[in-house]
Amino acid sequence: MASPAAIAQWSARARSSAGTVGFVPTMGALHEGHLDLVRRAKKACDKVVCSIFVNPLQFNNPEDLARYPQQPAEDQALLESVGCDALFFPTKQDLFAGFTPTTYDLGGLDRHWEGPSRPGHFQGVVNVVERLFFHVRPDAAYFGEKDRQQLAIVQFVAKNQHWPERIAPCPTVRTADGLALSSRNLRLSDGERGDAIVLSQALLATRSLAFKASVNDTLAAGLGLLHAVPGVQVDYFGIAHPETLEPLLDWGELTEAIALVAAQVGPVRLIDNMTLRR
Repeated sequence: MASPAAIAQWSARARSSAGTVGFVPTMGALHEGHLDLVRRAKKACDKVVCSIFVNPLQFNNPEDLARYPQQPAEDQALLESVGCDALFFPTKQDLFAGFTPTTYDLGGLDRHWEGPSRPGHFQGVVNVVERLFFHVRPDAAYFGEKDRQQLAIVQFVAKNQHWPERIAPCPTVRTADGLALSSRNLRLSDGERGDAIVLSQALLATRSLAFKASVNDTLAAGLGLLHAVPGVQVDYFGIAHPETLEPLLDWGELTEAIALVAAQVGPVRLIDNMTLRR
């Protein structure tokens, strides 16, 4: 259904008759990672709705927006195959009708990593999440940990704004050779896809040294792998505090940290992350 009024009515009926509503917001071009979110939502909630909306507010590069893959018929078939109960695919005009974007306090979580590389991106994400929540009114919303910084920001804003929705983090889904699933992977050639595997390999190298070697030496192991692949241009590679996302200079008393990477591989900018534990 495309109408915000229709999805609001569906959600109200679902909550009154069935109980809880789980929500999986996406931008389409669905893959196994999205389907995993739907399956997790179905296990925890009585009804599940998925949205497909390519959010123009979160693209600071118009060309990236224009090239974002879209496959609506395939997406609908995939959602039906995993038992998704409803699909919400609003137009920009309908979703943002009578809406003025808000500048949210992001708690400084956008200061590093994706923030400097994509100005305005996270404000765009949070604004559209608010609009989707406003219409869908879910009990819980499911977000993948592959976009770890986005997840942290949505969690912070939801708590800060007293949104009633529970934010449910879900593990990153990977291919057998370690590549994090992403809709953008569709735009990689076979050779570029082979190059892209080094992102997860660099994160694994970092994880193997974390809390054993210094932060600098741990990072150097991953960077060495990344720089050895000419087709991969690194935007950032770092280790962050698990709560503030501030870059770490030393491990201190932490028992957990996050390694994050972004790199250009052919025409595609890819991101990935991995939790590091003592």
